Amino acid sequence: MKTLKGKPTGGLHGTLVVPGDKSISHRGIMLGAISEGTTKLSHFLTSADCLSTLAAFQQLGVPIERVGTNVTIQGVGLHGLHASGQPLDMGNSGTTTRLIMGLLAGQNFDTTLIGDQSLSKRPMRRVSEPLARMGATIETTDGHLPVTIKGRRLRATHYQLKVASAQVKSAMILAALQATEPSTLTELLPTRDHTERMLTAFGGQINTAADGVTITVQPQPHLFGQTMTVPGDMSSAAFFITAASLVPGSTITLKDVGLNKTRTGLLDILRRMGGKVTISTEPTNGEPIGDLTVQSADLKPIEIGKDDIPAVIDELPLVALLAAKANGVSRITGAEELRVKETDRISAIVTEFKKLGIAIEELPDGFVIDGRKPWRVTDPNLDAHDDHRIGMVLGIAALLVDTPVTLTGAESVGISYPAFFDDLDKLL
Repeated sequence: MKTLKGKPTGGLHGTLVVPGDKSISHRGIMLGAISEGTTKLSHFLTSADCLSTLAAFQQLGVPIERVGTNVTIQGVGLHGLHASGQPLDMGNSGTTTRLIMGLLAGQNFDTTLIGDQSLSKRPMRRVSEPLARMGATIETTDGHLPVTIKGRRLRATHYQLKVASAQVKSAMILAALQATEPSTLTELLPTRDHTERMLTAFGGQINTAADGVTITVQPQPHLFGQTMTVPGDMSSAAFFITAASLVPGSTITLKDVGLNKTRTGLLDILRRMGGKVTISTEPTNGEPIGDLTVQSADLKPIEIGKDDIPAVIDELPLVALLAAKANGVSRITGAEELRVKETDRISAIVTEFKKLGIAIEELPDGFVIDGRKPWRVTDPNLDAHDDHRIGMVLGIAALLVDTPVTLTGAESVGISYPAFFDDLDKLL
């Protein structure tokens, strides 16, 4: 349990370098492992989720060394992985689980994946079923972990994804690398394209059609190790962007943040709400990066729907918090995917926000929030629901109340941002 002190005086001020991007850190390990030669990653995110990926590939026979946030991977090539003598423990990481299912489906050995209690409740058929169209044999436990992957030669596919999910798309891409012919994948909506960008950098061939949602993956590439710096994680920066926008008198700068257009949905929404964010971009050969300066602002209400959701799925709890201080009624719909995250984030947000006196109504696929109503703490005992993003959004919400509150499960932030509360203190 952690005590959160309540409203600061004088606002938030200072400069931060947020940790490395979680999505890119995961993929850097995976693509480095199946490449030829050495891959060096700096500013790697040393969170529990990314360390689950690192440990899994060590079990699969890949030599990996980590010194702080620097990781060196001696790649074994696309077909150089070896069977693990034990099940691979995915911890709490849905990204590790779903992406590795696609990669291991085309290997020549069997693997069992296990995870913690929370991960074992998350749906895995959304990956196993499309992979089965490529000839994969994946046995789930009633659609969940434990999962057993029986590796075999895969065939090409031409597939329309059923959910707007970068994890499902990436699993299909990793499987398609091992197929006999080129595969074509079509998304419902554009999602994060880190896998496509990184695969191209490592020497793979993947083409995006003019429609922006159809990609063609060329099989059996020779991938080559790379040296890369992982940009700051926009999803981590988002908590401080929200905090500075809401706490009066604040001005902060966040350095070297990843600005991939599939990840900046929160910035777009904040601008629509009247937020004050200035971006200074930097030239790069890969993922776009830049510095963000954020000032407090009076916000307008907003309505967002299903077309907005993929670019802001991880930040929706923060959008709900922004709406809770906006001058009017906001409506967030099309976000049913929040029901199957580390916890049911719709239910968790409504439960915890009501403790702070926020006027919020739960919908099957989102929220209705009246930001005009004054907050009044009715229960100072907040709960992170064993979910890192719920824990962090409540850490920011506590800056907006007049009395201290406590947070049970604050340690859950270590899943993606172990130093979150320390970094927040630097700005107070």
